[in-house]
Amino acid sequence: MSEDASRYEDGSGTGTAPPVRLRDRPRAAVSTVQAVLHDLRAVDGAVYGAVAATPTPALDVGLRRLSHAADHSKISFAVAAGLALFPGRPRRAALVGVGAIAIASATANILGKRLVRRPRPDREAARVVVGRHVPMPESASFPSGHTASAVAFATAAGVALPPAAVPLGLLASAVGYSRVHTGVHYPGDVAAGAVLGLASGAASLALGASLLKALRPAAP
Repeated sequence: MSEDASRYEDGSGTGTAPPVRLRDRPRAAVSTVQAVLHDLRAVDGAVYGAVAATPTPALDVGLRRLSHAADHSKISFAVAAGLALFPGRPRRAALVGVGAIAIASATANILGKRLVRRPRPDREAARVVVGRHVPMPESASFPSGHTASAVAFATAAGVALPPAAVPLGLLASAVGYSRVHTGVHYPGDVAAGAVLGLASGAASLALGASLLKALRPAAP
């Protein structure tokens, strides 16, 4: 066997596809990842365009108002304020929910947006109906901070107060979709924000449990 042939992965050099040399495997892996990311971006853009092109006059005003109301997590903070009025589980749900918002917001804005720096969608080119428009943020598009914060609050508060889990989850989902519907985010941004929100909610719950354990008086 020649020296070149010994470098092939299977050592045979046969088959319909050209064999990949061991030394070329990292380059091939990078090319594969780039191709997959290209395809995912294409799907992301196609879904964004499909949402923009679908007439939904009955939903446009409501989703625009919802998206605007979710700025700076105003909806979640309002819910937290209401829960905090009641002692026990509701108050704990409010605390861990607000903590989750803080974690999600910091992670999305300080890390995610600064690292990825994805440009915002071209809303005009996609012909998003003007009636859906909310102000286009100046920050990077990836991930969706609105979605991250809403899902984080729903996750943490929903676990701490199970009866609130479904309504808060539906509200967070609506907030996430509203960001695509109004044209300020790609669906992939929202999906990434949701994953970040789930992780932030779990982190807040874990932190809350640790603090509660530390503050609990030791058994004699």
